[in-house]
Formats: sequence, C-alpha cells, structure tokens
Amino acid sequence: MIITLKIEGAYGSFDPASKDWYRLIEIPTNSNLEALHLCIQKAIDFDNDHMYEFFIANNTRSREKTRFDNENTGLWDVPVGQLFPLGKHKKLFYLFDYGDSWYFRISKTRRKVKTEEPGTSYPHVVEAVGKNPVQYPANF
Repeated sequence: MIITLKIEGAYGSFDPASKDWYRLIEIPTNSNLEALHLCIQKAIDFDNDHMYEFFIANNTRSREKTRFDNENTGLWDVPVGQLFPLGKHKKLFYLFDYGDSWYFRISKTRRKVKTEEPGTSYPHVVEAVGKNPVQYPANF
C-alpha cells in the first residue's frame, strides 16, 4: 500500500519567500525510514553527507522525543506506515545535519492509502511547491 506524506520546512535556513514550501511524497507503507531519508534527500537536492534522525515530538524543541537514528534500529526496522497515526499533538520530524540543523515536519496527507501502480517506482515526489533550500549558501 502507498501513503502520501507532506514534507515541510520546520526550522533551518529556508528562504523566507518560500514559506509555502513543501513536497508531497508517495511511499510504500512498508518502507523503512532510511528509504524516506533518501527520498527526501533527492527531493530537496541535498548532498547525503551528514548524519540524520527522525523523531516524534510535540515540536522540534521538545524534551520528550521518540527517536529513530543510527544508534537504534529504528531507521531500518520501523515501517513508515506503522508511525501513523502519531497521537494527539505529536508530529514526525526529520533532522538532517546536526551542525546546520535542517528540520522538516512530515505529516500524512488526507489522501487515501492506495495500491501501487504498475510501472511506477516508489518512493517518489508527486508534487513540489517552492524552491529547494540551498544546503550550502555561498555567503558562509
């Protein structure tokens, strides 16, 4: 089965003019978080050269978090579809690059879960709004 996820910028060096930035991604419910990470990297055209994690929390600064990173098996063992629904007031976040701290909020859209379409490669981006953030701005 395929679910549609919305990826939005939550915190980081996003262009203020692109506050409506998001990507819609279709991904099989049995895909792991590593597959989602690689799809996001491709969708935003970042170099996959930093550590990352996913976590469930009320916000990016919450002390209480359920983390999925390379220190536990969550990146490889937890299917994306198993994370939803998240629970009251909880959100799924993706943190890429602990130095620059690129935070993305991931939510399940209201689109119904669907079956895989023959000949379609998953995961993939189905909608892109706004310009991608620049991973390494020239002004640093």
